[in-house]
Amino acid sequence: MQLVVARIGRAHGIKGEVTVEVRTDEPELRLGPGAVLATDPAATGPLTIESGRVHSGRLLLRFEGVRDRTGAEALRNTLLIADVDPEELPEDEDEFYDHQLIDLDVVLADGTEIGRITEISHLPSQDLFIVERPDGSEVMIPFVEEIVSEIDLEEQRAVITPPPGLIDESEAVVVSSRDEEAEPEEGAAEESGEAPKDDA
Repeated sequence: MQLVVARIGRAHGIKGEVTVEVRTDEPELRLGPGAVLATDPAATGPLTIESGRVHSGRLLLRFEGVRDRTGAEALRNTLLIADVDPEELPEDEDEFYDHQLIDLDVVLADGTEIGRITEISHLPSQDLFIVERPDGSEVMIPFVEEIVSEIDLEEQRAVITPPPGLIDESEAVVVSSRDEEAEPEEGAAEESGEAPKDDA
């Protein structure tokens, strides 16, 4: 099975290094020196990692045969793809590969269906589940412990406890009821028109 493990960003310096947006929880395994990766577009690869280092919080890679900034810039936006055994599991039991999470049903703790995971978006700050609702709309759910309380691969489901406002329609009612509660306060402010009288 092929998994996208990184996306190449801009060139760094003049000796062929590139920044990469890591899309794997195991960069030391997937993006280590000697790793041979397929690419998208395919014509760009395969690429063999010659060296890697972290600079200002970002991973920099150099590939065999890429020796200057021009060559590095030509790789920009290329996806790096690793071959992974479908039966292979991450070392940490709390980590999952994207292919394990795609198509899981997303439900609330009481079993209420929210939708189905169609994509995992890897952002610098956190990962997001892109969930397709039964009506065809999409909702983004941060893949953090406070919200995703359980991943059950046997039952093929992800159990979530979303904060108010994360799952749209019903939460919108809660927001509007707060607005209604605020209205008397506005009225009270109008009644306290005595303040101007005091000024006079």
